[in-house]
Amino acid sequence: MINPGPVWLPGRVALVTGAASGIGAAIVRRLCAAGATVGAAGLQASALSGLARETGATELLCDVTDEDAVQATVAALVQRHARLDIVVNAAGVVHNDDVAQIEDAHWQRMLDVNLTGTMRVCRAALPIMRRQRSGVLVNIASVAAFNAGAGMASYSASKAGLIALTRSIANRYGSEGIRANCLAPGWVRTPMSELEMQAAAAAQGITVEAAFAQLAGSIALGRIGTADELAACALFLASQEAAFVSGAVLVADGGGRMTAGSRAH
Repeated sequence: MINPGPVWLPGRVALVTGAASGIGAAIVRRLCAAGATVGAAGLQASALSGLARETGATELLCDVTDEDAVQATVAALVQRHARLDIVVNAAGVVHNDDVAQIEDAHWQRMLDVNLTGTMRVCRAALPIMRRQRSGVLVNIASVAAFNAGAGMASYSASKAGLIALTRSIANRYGSEGIRANCLAPGWVRTPMSELEMQAAAAAQGITVEAAFAQLAGSIALGRIGTADELAACALFLASQEAAFVSGAVLVADGGGRMTAGSRAH
């Protein structure tokens, strides 16, 4: 059982998107351990079922690119629990591309999931939070929003847009008791980063483990982050421990300040 530390969320109802794996799944575990009632939303039914059995979260199949699905997911959670206190938008995809050769379909997919998908979830949640006069939105961005690496044009643009969206929400709805913040991870060991590193390792003719070790040497703390460490940051932002934090971006990258993409060399 994860020890949530000094943060406790009894009676809070939370929705986490992108909950089937990686940082999203770790956040579900953290919030549940802290006493929240959590809806774990994503696309991988078997992974969500396993997470639900492990944590007690409610599994919710939801594609954030589908407006009807988003509205139905939020409505189902609120109908069951009569409120919605925390939303963590962790659904995201990554794809290497270059502006000179970028395909419209890849660009659009990145925006549809990472930026527009998050907007849809926020749009569905905000009316409930406004009625409550309280609520917290935590959107998972990336250090790529600041350090846009070569070959990561659409991903970096989507995450930079996400930060701007979050700050706009914070400014507009702060007077109604709603906070909105971003968490910007650096390199974290997740299934998504494994796929990213496979390409980088193949380009250098080395193993994935060797590529991760090489990358760790360029990070101030000398290692790659874990999903649970990022979940702890999300828990802080979602909790009353961060009651005066809104419109902020919490960077958790081990002091790396690395560019995002082709980063293993």
